[in-house]
Amino acid sequence: MNKGRTYHITTFGCQMNEHDSEALAGMLEELGFSESPERNSADVAIINTCSVRENADKRFFGTLGQLKKIKKENPDFTVCVCGCMMQQQHIIDSIKTKYPWVDLIFGTHNIHQFPQLLQNVMAEREKLVKVWEDGGEIVEGLPTKRLYKHKAFVNIMYGCNNFCTYCIVPYTRGRERSRKPEDILEEVRRLVRDGVREVTLLGQNVNSYQGDENTDFADLIYMLNEVEGLLRIRFMTSHPKDLSDKLIQAYRDCQKLCNYIHLPVQSGSRRILARMNRRYTKEDYLELIGKLRQAVPQITISTDIIVGFPGETEEDFEETLDLVRTVRYDSAFTFLYSIRKGTPAAQYADQIPEDVKHHRFNRLVETVNSISAEKNAAYEGRVEQVLVEGTSKTDSNTCSGRTEGFKLINFPGNSEMAGKLIDVKVTAGKTFSLEGEVL
Repeated sequence: MNKGRTYHITTFGCQMNEHDSEALAGMLEELGFSESPERNSADVAIINTCSVRENADKRFFGTLGQLKKIKKENPDFTVCVCGCMMQQQHIIDSIKTKYPWVDLIFGTHNIHQFPQLLQNVMAEREKLVKVWEDGGEIVEGLPTKRLYKHKAFVNIMYGCNNFCTYCIVPYTRGRERSRKPEDILEEVRRLVRDGVREVTLLGQNVNSYQGDENTDFADLIYMLNEVEGLLRIRFMTSHPKDLSDKLIQAYRDCQKLCNYIHLPVQSGSRRILARMNRRYTKEDYLELIGKLRQAVPQITISTDIIVGFPGETEEDFEETLDLVRTVRYDSAFTFLYSIRKGTPAAQYADQIPEDVKHHRFNRLVETVNSISAEKNAAYEGRVEQVLVEGTSKTDSNTCSGRTEGFKLINFPGNSEMAGKLIDVKVTAGKTFSLEGEVL
């Protein structure tokens, strides 16, 4: 029925959204669609949205505006929007009022309904809004079209119970729901049979996973470590309050668990952390870092930091800079605080002026980058095992891949190396990546 028809997916946001887009692509290809490299020439355009940052909102509405002309020239062009933004009624209302060329709106909880929703829209040529407020039972077995042959995302849980005061995610992704460990194991075994060598376990708060009364997140890591043919296990994103001694021990015991952790701190100020409802202090966080480095001295650590949270003083910000200098992160994702409608922090009266936020942000980035450059320079002369991702988009004679510590490294190579685990000697350490040569 759909043979010859094409689709294009635009994804904003986190790895969870990327994995959702892989599922959307898988379902479309089961319907007979094929992927179009260009949105303008596709029969169906899907925009998978993120609501975490204001910038993602702006990019979404900008992209949506570009589709008006295509729709006018081709009335059969079908526009679908989904993802976290669609779980907010004011966004849906805005789309219905200002962007009438959108045909289908659905949310994060009913992604499995997409094939039927799309077929209804295309058959009846009527607009459709179908958004579930809450997540129901976890739907297993959705097809996916993976971005990479040799590595894969694996959702182990959905939703979040933390309610950090700046974050909209608990309202868009719902309460925490964990998959059964046997379902996760079966998926990973199936992926390995299909050539996957590295899996990244995903969840809004992945280390609060509780598959059943006998299986917490550390238990799951130990189970996956026994999967034959799997070479590497990663996970993100974790919350400091749920980082257990048992999980830290897993880094020592589980050979396949990569010596890398993304551990968001958000702020170095005890006062701001309490206001964010993060449920740990600067001292608690530093104690965890100490335990991790004692267990795995070579571990690499990245983080998330928000600058300009309401009420943040210069003293609070200096506490954050002090934390960064103390931990010496390998890298950090740094963000300007942006108001998210519907969150408690949006109502705080003491919002920080934009010029103050930007000044602090620049100081933070300078500090983070200088440490990253120093740490990467220390890799020069070392030999690292690298899982090759493929050749560069701009140079077919250059390959890139990730070290066990998640460092991006570029080196001379060819497309036949993709998916292989090889030894690479680091020849140069730059701020954001490494250069190397194959041994």
